[in-house]
Amino acid sequence: MRDVVLAPEKDWPTLSPAPVSTVLKGKEYPDELSETPFNTLNEAQAADLLVRNLQRDDLQNLLFTEVVQPEVVKSWTLWESATNRSEIKALTAEKFPNAELKWRSWLNWKFISGALDPRKPDATGLRPALYGSLMVILITILVAFPVGVGAAIYLEEYAANNRLNRIIQTNINNLAGVPSIIYGMVGLAIFVRAMEGLTSGRILGTDTANGRTVLSAGFTLALLILPVIIINAQEAIRAVPTSLQQASYGLGATKWQTIWYHVLPNAMPGILTGTILAISRAIGETAPLVLVGAATYLTQDPKGPFSNFTALPMLIYRWTTLPQAEFRNAAAAAIVVLLVLLLSLNSVAIILRNRFSRRLS
Repeated sequence: MRDVVLAPEKDWPTLSPAPVSTVLKGKEYPDELSETPFNTLNEAQAADLLVRNLQRDDLQNLLFTEVVQPEVVKSWTLWESATNRSEIKALTAEKFPNAELKWRSWLNWKFISGALDPRKPDATGLRPALYGSLMVILITILVAFPVGVGAAIYLEEYAANNRLNRIIQTNINNLAGVPSIIYGMVGLAIFVRAMEGLTSGRILGTDTANGRTVLSAGFTLALLILPVIIINAQEAIRAVPTSLQQASYGLGATKWQTIWYHVLPNAMPGILTGTILAISRAIGETAPLVLVGAATYLTQDPKGPFSNFTALPMLIYRWTTLPQAEFRNAAAAAIVVLLVLLLSLNSVAIILRNRFSRRLS
């Protein structure tokens, strides 16, 4: 009942004694039950609410996961299966006489594209966490890359060599070594709380309860990798030959034209290299996501930047703390997916960097 009718991101212990009208906001329910505490509903009333709110696809999924799909009672690793096959068969015959030994790969398309199931490790997937990670990283790149490169251009090409700018440069260098949990605390204070109206989408009319959204996480991780991008972009701009800029000025180009058409194209391979390193750090971060409120389990996919979310590092951390060995197997498969995602994003950045390098050569 809770998993099907309630939105998964709602707080069940808080809402269970609340009236039906509050718990099932936006759902169908009889008018006479609107003020009835949700946790006092009898079996017939709960069944009526299920009938009103369940769709055919939901019923099929419930039937498959709860009745039809086999349950994994015990699992062994590939190495154990290869070296201790006879012992495994004997143990299965003794303790699980009705069970059947089957080969199962935890990493498959159903696991990647399936919804989360906090109760059954053999039926769970990681689609919501995968979507959440992709959306957070996309926002992080869209915010951090232009701001970081713009800051590097200002500090290298426009900023005067005075005390204030030297202090700013020193602080940027120091921020690159700050632990990620500090950025999480800053994100919690600024993006989740102080800017809650923006990050929750309330000023745009959304009904998100608080600022613990994809947008807050993206802003926090952008803040985390910003010093790395700025420092690497500065080094790349500094490496552009001065003679190239002087030749541009000699032909009558303005300072901005020289930066846009000559400095940036020549510095772009180095800038993208720094961006690759920064993204590699951001995609595996867990501590900032814990503080800005990434959910441990969320069965719904994030719909946009103002949605509650979970992410692959959070899900992996949660699965490794559970007692069932099958969840640890799922965590290992999720780690492989995270590595593939990281390598894919880095490959795109490397291809872009090499394309810029070939164009310049």
